[in-house]
Amino acid sequence: MQNWKFAMSSIMSHKLRSFLTMVGIIIGVASVVVIMALGDGMKAGVTKTFTKDQEYVQISYSPNKSGYVTGINIGPSDDMGEGGGEGGPAAEDRGMAAPSDIDGENAEDIDGQVQETPPVVQESWVKELTKIEGIDGYYVGNTSNATIAFQKKKADGVNIQGVNETYFSVKKVELLSGRKLTPSDYSNFSRVVLLDEGLAQQLFGTENPLNQVVSVGDNNYRVVGIFKDPNAGTALYGASSGGSALMANTQLASEFGTEEIQNIVVHVPDVKQIKTVGIEAAQKLTELSGVRQGEFQIFNLDSILEETNKVVGIMTTVIGAIAGISLLVGGIGVMNIMLVSVTERTREIGLRKALGATRSKILVQFLIESMVLTIIGGLIGLGLAYGVNSLIASVAAATLEGPPIISLNVAIGSIIFSAFVGILFGILPANKASKLNPIEALRYE
Repeated sequence: MQNWKFAMSSIMSHKLRSFLTMVGIIIGVASVVVIMALGDGMKAGVTKTFTKDQEYVQISYSPNKSGYVTGINIGPSDDMGEGGGEGGPAAEDRGMAAPSDIDGENAEDIDGQVQETPPVVQESWVKELTKIEGIDGYYVGNTSNATIAFQKKKADGVNIQGVNETYFSVKKVELLSGRKLTPSDYSNFSRVVLLDEGLAQQLFGTENPLNQVVSVGDNNYRVVGIFKDPNAGTALYGASSGGSALMANTQLASEFGTEEIQNIVVHVPDVKQIKTVGIEAAQKLTELSGVRQGEFQIFNLDSILEETNKVVGIMTTVIGAIAGISLLVGGIGVMNIMLVSVTERTREIGLRKALGATRSKILVQFLIESMVLTIIGGLIGLGLAYGVNSLIASVAAATLEGPPIISLNVAIGSIIFSAFVGILFGILPANKASKLNPIEALRYE
């Protein structure tokens, strides 16, 4: 305890010199903490973006039967009977058309092997998936991109999503004004469209967009609703996206020449059952479609999220390490000032040794003094980092994936590392002080 008092007394007696010594430590700690916080914020933002709609499980067709779904080896299902490893009983045995009969002739791949044509998905197949325990709904649809214009204003690269009649009862869509699609819109192939609020603002400004006629590609459509789409303009639709719009998937297929069902999504309320239920749904759809070489798989972002966070982590570590160089520079400054302090206090050291202080006690005294100096600098740097991160969060919140996050581990780690720097660069001055001859030290002027 006495050594800690000596350390504080020495620092307080030379306030300006001590502060200037700590500047390198302050800048180093603040830089590293800010960079680590930005990295953690980006990771949290990416994770939130990827997982916020996790209860909606997307099922897609793969032309090759890998035996893997979302990275989990599901293998042949024991309850599929003979031929289960190839997607269940043959299509003909179930009174269904084989893929080649469903969608034309088989295609040949680059290796000369015959591959079956992807099946044309029937909504009745997807509806069967709701009988699986854990799935309480589904929706299907298709997508395309087009330019939407109103008078002299236009938006390029608008993501147009065609949706079926179950979409609005399953997907949480916030309708701001107007109406949703009705059964007659599907049966009559009505040219009606819903715009997201950002797109409506871009095209109409303060004018009421409802019942206005816009051009979608080469045809005119009536705006019947405005909805809130939090994904519009984000990486989900591409950086150049002009927004998003909704229309009947039957209408989109007829106007843009797409399949009526390109996207298959089932709703699993309990996210803990996503993989289990999703895999079962994919297997069931594979069985119903009659595909033999390919299979349906669930689309899972876990591996993509893991790789993205790994890249962000590597970048953060590298940039943090570069910023950490200033800590080494600060450590050299601490060592320099401690050598000066040893020289100034030579007589004090000689007197302590004459009174019985051992070499180890002198060594510990100066190590503690060096460590206290860097710990105080680390605390000031940590406080500065909090201030900088708050400023970044308030000024650049819109451009960041997530606000900077200073974790407890980073905060504690920065202080511990500051103390380590103090010990590392305080060894030489402390060792010099401990080796002083007491008689020569008392004679020192």
